[in-house]
Amino acid sequence: MDNNIIEKIKKTVSYSRVFENVALSEYTSFKTGGPADIVVRPKDAQEVKKIVALARDEKVPYYILGNGTNMLISDDGFRGIIISLKEMDNSIQVTPLSDGESYSVLTSAGCTLARLSNEAASKGLAGLEFAAGIPGSVGGAVVMNAGAYGGEIKDVFEWADVLDENGDIIRLKNDELKFGYRRSIIQEKQYIVLAVSFILKKGDEKTIKAEIRELNERRRDKQPLEYPSAGSTFKRPEGLFAGKLIEDTGLKGFSVGDAAVSEKHCGFVINKGKATSADIYELISQVIEKVYDKTGVVLEPEIKLLGFDE
Repeated sequence: MDNNIIEKIKKTVSYSRVFENVALSEYTSFKTGGPADIVVRPKDAQEVKKIVALARDEKVPYYILGNGTNMLISDDGFRGIIISLKEMDNSIQVTPLSDGESYSVLTSAGCTLARLSNEAASKGLAGLEFAAGIPGSVGGAVVMNAGAYGGEIKDVFEWADVLDENGDIIRLKNDELKFGYRRSIIQEKQYIVLAVSFILKKGDEKTIKAEIRELNERRRDKQPLEYPSAGSTFKRPEGLFAGKLIEDTGLKGFSVGDAAVSEKHCGFVINKGKATSADIYELISQVIEKVYDKTGVVLEPEIKLLGFDE
């Protein structure tokens, strides 16, 4: 990347928040991915806005990265700017609403779902129990309408401040996001989520925490949490289960290099230690092909791919 652009970036945010030639394996739960020219860790929404404006003005590619838990990044890395939201102001603001039973809970897109869910539980606020074990960020969860165990983000979402295609920060309410299964209008519009407000209900703290513990125990029993992965690798086909289709195709434990279909849960692709992104991508491609050949069902990846020809 041009040194003049790098200097402009460093003048836009603190020098201590700009990193050159960074291995993106440090930023993803798969623990794979090549280097990025620049990684910037903005501290707030205004710094995100400034970096995006600079990238657009200079015609430099950029990509927004939350907690990196739903990503597969190419071994070639990314030629441009990775904007990591991990270090945004992740304070959580709780405001009682007029009905006396509901609370507005506001945080940044970079806050993890686990932190938000557990802090809500500690305040006796119910509604995010399903999300406590989802390893992603709040922003990513809104983008894909993350869900588990019968709950989805749309069920508790109030509004989000997003950066639009014109570089303006606008506020979108629940019905404006057109939530669906693992999707929202944000994907279509390529908006950038900056802050999110949820509506939670007052509940019993002990009951809420007990439910979180129970769901987390179910996750540990059924999911290969001991290995690097990106969670559920494939979307659920309508009326079917991706994991069962993969298992019925005889692919339990199927591997390419150190990338493997988990024997614990076939819906997960795992890194057994030294897998490359190319190994994982090839494995995913072969699983899709083999499942289709046997069942006629086309599996669609749930994870996002960066740096691959799709």
